Amino acid sequence: MNRSILIIFLLFFSTFLLFAQETAVLFGKISDDKDQPVFLVNISIPGTPYGTVTREDGSFELTIPAGQEVNLVFSCVGYRQQEERIMLDPGERREMNKILQIEVQSLDEVSVRDEYDRSSTITRINIRTLNHLPTTTGSVEAIIKTLPGVTSTNELSSQYSVRGGNFDENLVYVNDIEIHRPFLIRSGQQEGLSFINSNMVSSIRFSAGGFEAMYGDKMSSVLDITYRRPTRFGGTASLSMLGGNLHIEGASKNQRFSHSSGLRYKTSQYLLSSLETKGEYMPNFLDFQTFLTYNITNKFEISLLGNIANNSYKFIPANRSTKFGTYENPLNLVIYYDGQETDRFNTYLGAATAHYRPSEQLSLKLITSVFNSVEEETYDIQGQYLINQLDNRLGSKTFSDSILNIGIGTFLNHARNYLDAYVYSVSHLGTYSIGMSRIKWGIKWQHEMISDKLSEWDLIDSAGYSIPYSDSEIILTSVTKSKNNLSSNRFTSYFQNTYSFYSHNNRYYLNTGIRVNYWDYNQELIVSPRVTFSIKPEWERNFMFRFSAGYYFQPAFYKEIRYPGGDLNPDVKAQRSIHFVAGGDYIFAAWDRPFKFTTEIYYKKLNNIIPYKLDNVRIQYAADNIAKGYAYGIDMKLHGDFVPGAESWVSVSLMKTEEDIIGDFFYNKIGQKRYIGYYPRPTDQRFNFGLFFQDYFPYHPDYKVHLNILYGTGLPFSPPNNERYDLVFRMPAYKRVDIGFSKALKSVNRELSDRNPFRFFDNIWLSAEIFNLLGIKNTISYLWVKTVSDQNNFTGEFAVPNYLTSRRFNIRITAEF
Repeated sequence: MNRSILIIFLLFFSTFLLFAQETAVLFGKISDDKDQPVFLVNISIPGTPYGTVTREDGSFELTIPAGQEVNLVFSCVGYRQQEERIMLDPGERREMNKILQIEVQSLDEVSVRDEYDRSSTITRINIRTLNHLPTTTGSVEAIIKTLPGVTSTNELSSQYSVRGGNFDENLVYVNDIEIHRPFLIRSGQQEGLSFINSNMVSSIRFSAGGFEAMYGDKMSSVLDITYRRPTRFGGTASLSMLGGNLHIEGASKNQRFSHSSGLRYKTSQYLLSSLETKGEYMPNFLDFQTFLTYNITNKFEISLLGNIANNSYKFIPANRSTKFGTYENPLNLVIYYDGQETDRFNTYLGAATAHYRPSEQLSLKLITSVFNSVEEETYDIQGQYLINQLDNRLGSKTFSDSILNIGIGTFLNHARNYLDAYVYSVSHLGTYSIGMSRIKWGIKWQHEMISDKLSEWDLIDSAGYSIPYSDSEIILTSVTKSKNNLSSNRFTSYFQNTYSFYSHNNRYYLNTGIRVNYWDYNQELIVSPRVTFSIKPEWERNFMFRFSAGYYFQPAFYKEIRYPGGDLNPDVKAQRSIHFVAGGDYIFAAWDRPFKFTTEIYYKKLNNIIPYKLDNVRIQYAADNIAKGYAYGIDMKLHGDFVPGAESWVSVSLMKTEEDIIGDFFYNKIGQKRYIGYYPRPTDQRFNFGLFFQDYFPYHPDYKVHLNILYGTGLPFSPPNNERYDLVFRMPAYKRVDIGFSKALKSVNRELSDRNPFRFFDNIWLSAEIFNLLGIKNTISYLWVKTVSDQNNFTGEFAVPNYLTSRRFNIRITAEF
């Protein structure tokens, strides 16, 4: 397999010499209308990787394609954008000097907005990096997973953990509308497409903690997505071995009406075929999304956001063979299956927004939305298993073969789970700017109706005895049967003010806010004050420092109030997290290119915690506020153009999170009472490293390389159906390298003949991707296999690792028009 990878590399890079382009060099100096040099002016050719920024003295040098007319764009925050069309001969060097005019309106809206984002814990992410990111999901969340403080150990899932929190602790907004995910999904291969359609996105904003009061009631993070309002006709089409998508957008001639719609299809069958459990995988995920806007007047606008997602997953297992254990005691599990699994997760969202701007200072919104999730999880799967000991004697003729059977049995898993959920909401949002203050407020009513029917049971039969053993009847290993109907209302509101001022030549920002939440199901009223203070010193070097603190209550949603047995607990209160975040960033130039270094140190005090166990992406809660805990750590990120015109970053995180079930104890073997104390939470990933790196062939940036590396130390796990949460083991570290190579077959500035069918497209990219380049077997969870030793019910229990996908090769072609 390593030889085949080498051949692929050689074939791909050999094309560089066949398609080399001739180039020319443009150089000069950029200054303002006062003849002062302008630093960090972005000079680029839109739609191509050609670009650079000015040095501190305003000078620049840019390599551009020769023999064709290109459109240069000169842009910088606070200055009016300029464009220049130019054509150079091969090998030519030409000087071009520019004077940029200060844009007063841009300074008020863009420059201040940039500093406003830096003054908060919000990070802006460039959506263009997603176009070439080698990822199995193709979602915006693939970028989020590379950020500091964010961890993920499952390439089949778009879910992620932030600073010790679980998947349910992350907020996601699209155009100010909170997005919900299905409830019953228990594994990454069941997941469909992420709600966010990356082709429709104009901006991505993310915070890993310490965020403002305007963002809702979750304990860990917020992902704020804004969809694009197009001004002309265009679109994107993409096709790969994992699915495809089609996106079309446009606007009317008077620019009052705009539309953006996307159709996506995903099938992970090719990836799932690399799993150790063989069989027929039939995952089919289809998603349609549309965003429509209409300006009734220059001050009043209405918009509609709609989404239909039909996700089906069918699996007919055949067999499985997994080697595990240690060198001293190597084991092998063999399972022969009968039966099948059929799941359906269909979601629907409709939202309407009325946006009124009576003045430049005042903005008013009214948003209504309806979310519906229809879910079915049905399976009957029988497995007949053998556990064998392997020959570990080096040089033996039977080395690695089975030499002794130590367990044999049968298990039968059954489920008929159905859930139907509706979430209705009406909200009002407002923004008012006066002087140096920016005031925001909001109020929201949300009604939830959830109907849930659970019916699960497991039977284990080993050597003729069921577990637990009885000589008079067959006893199921575990049984869950319940039927619940929940109807409740939530009322939330917030008010915040961001005040900026100068003192002693320094710029200060003070954001204070408060959130109020009431849920009539448990009749709990909670109040969450939050504050962020930032300072931008007037130093020669561009630093920003900030400190955030606040209460982050998380009122329980449906899964948190449901006991493992299926019943609901109406007395569950909101979980509470107090955030303390101190950090800053430093923007600087190195090798005549811009860079940004960000650091944050945080501490989270956790109270009223609901303990949970994590299996793949399924979270099973204890449904009681019986624990307290903490999380602390440091996140660092270096971001910039390590290669001119190619954005890259590296992030490093150190973290520790633990919890303590209040009053829990056990008796040891000699009858002594022992209190357990603190133990690692299921998301306690101590060290995490992420790298996204881009490069291109010198003088031929049409050929690019994209590298994505993730490393995270092992997560804790514990045996299922165990009353003690502190019995913790560690999974192996998660290690993954994905690499992609791309070639621009057509760029917006390259003119083609009238006979060339590609002339109708702006850009066409061909990509070759290798997922899990190193072929590492990563563990996502464990299959716990029990065997009966004797009639006294002394059982043997084995934790067999469930491995994720192995090395896979993918071809993707993307066209923009």
